[in-house]
Amino acid sequence: MKIKNYHETIEVPEGITVSLEKGMLTVKGKKGELKRNLFSPKIKMALEGNNISFSVHQLSKKEKTILGSTISHIKNMFTGVTQGFVYKLKICSGHFPMTVSVKNRELSVKNFIGEKIPRLLTLNPDVKVTVEGEVITVEANDVEIAGQTAGLIEKVGSRTGYDKRVFQQGIFITQKPS
Repeated sequence: MKIKNYHETIEVPEGITVSLEKGMLTVKGKKGELKRNLFSPKIKMALEGNNISFSVHQLSKKEKTILGSTISHIKNMFTGVTQGFVYKLKICSGHFPMTVSVKNRELSVKNFIGEKIPRLLTLNPDVKVTVEGEVITVEANDVEIAGQTAGLIEKVGSRTGYDKRVFQQGIFITQKPS
């Protein structure tokens, strides 16, 4: 069933400035600035004072899902420029003590399961990665970049073809943003 002339608005929180130009939404806050192209031909976005309004001529199931995703992206942008997103990973090593270090935008895992050659990962420049003992912290303003980096770090410290219940060495995500 299609709904005609559907309207929805979301309020911009205090301390955030928003600009919209040809579908490109720019959000600025105390932790930085994020840009995202949110253009959709059937959904019209407009800035009205301290609100972002959305209007759809005929809201079908497809437009409703696109609208919901767009609103979620915008809310994640608001959270990113005010609080940021933090992932925590734990380094678990059994017999071979592995060392993880970050230097010049590159993460290196040395002595992973006794390997002689270190495993390397080039980091995104928008992400801050710190290693404190057995905990790796990934911080970023964009939730997608933070999650992608945490997933890549977990992948660098994993062994394919082995049962994780038996071989429990590696790097694992222990905390995600809520």
